[in-house]
Amino acid sequence: MNEQVIKEVVGILGDVYLVGGSVRDAQLGKEPKDYDFCTPLLPDEVELKVKSAGKRAYSTGKRFGTVGFKSNGYFVEVTTFRTERYIPGSRKPQVEYVSDINQDLGRRDFTFNAMALRGDRLIDPFGGRLDILERKIKPVGDGTERIKEDPLRMLRAARFAAQLGFEVDPNFIGTMRKHAQKIMMVSRERWVQEMDKLLVSKTPEKGLQVLADSYLLKFMFPELWLQVGYDQDSPYHDLTLWEHTLSTVKNTLNDIDLRWSALLHDIGKPYVKTVNKNGYSNYIMHDIVGSYIVEGIAARLKWSNDRTKTVVETVYNHMKDESPIREADNSSKTKLPT
Repeated sequence: MNEQVIKEVVGILGDVYLVGGSVRDAQLGKEPKDYDFCTPLLPDEVELKVKSAGKRAYSTGKRFGTVGFKSNGYFVEVTTFRTERYIPGSRKPQVEYVSDINQDLGRRDFTFNAMALRGDRLIDPFGGRLDILERKIKPVGDGTERIKEDPLRMLRAARFAAQLGFEVDPNFIGTMRKHAQKIMMVSRERWVQEMDKLLVSKTPEKGLQVLADSYLLKFMFPELWLQVGYDQDSPYHDLTLWEHTLSTVKNTLNDIDLRWSALLHDIGKPYVKTVNKNGYSNYIMHDIVGSYIVEGIAARLKWSNDRTKTVVETVYNHMKDESPIREADNSSKTKLPT
């Protein structure tokens, strides 16, 4: 943890707490990538103190209580203690400033993101540190309320499972199933942002399995949902189609376009299935049909032209020996190690 950043922010503002992901990362023994702080000071007070210290104050988020500035090579954000109230059908909260750090922490998504540090004192009203030790992802308070406030939190749970290798609390998985359709309220651009982080993580298969277990997959990628539990009925595979896809993603070079290609490489199989004279299934032209399906997915997700071209062509050519995902595809025919 960069003590110089913390020391400077405390020196400028005085009454301030390190909060959120930076505290989580510190508890995990990782160097925080971002430094976020919260304070009982109002945004105008924060802005004045930052400027008085001779620094430029970035006030783009000021209407939501956030003022940013640069410290020792990091861009830090300072947010006034607040609660948030969501109008049904809207993901834009109505903000109300409060004076209690615990109220502020109570608006956050997961317990490990609802911790704060002031000096050496850890403020952890929802048991985030214990959940980190137990490698669990649990919502703050009522999971249904957290989803209603922001359905993107369901996808964030899957992304954190992939990044941290944690398990999502089974009760929260059940809650996600009941509300999975609410993911349709979230913009596709936000889907892509979270999926990109999930796919290039250390354990992408864990996050993808959360999408399946929570039924998010059904609404986000119905073409992939067909793979869950799908018996390939082939002497060359002892995995279901979904298990094969997860294994291929895991074994593919950690490049975002290749990981997307691995996720979608067999998406055409259920649409072309035939049964041969030996009673086994064949999937002739699944590569070609799959590439057409990927074009539709790319349009839905508003991918760039470059990503669309790369993924469509990789799926189209994934059966060829020179394919960059061919080795992963061939090695993903047996059960994943546990």
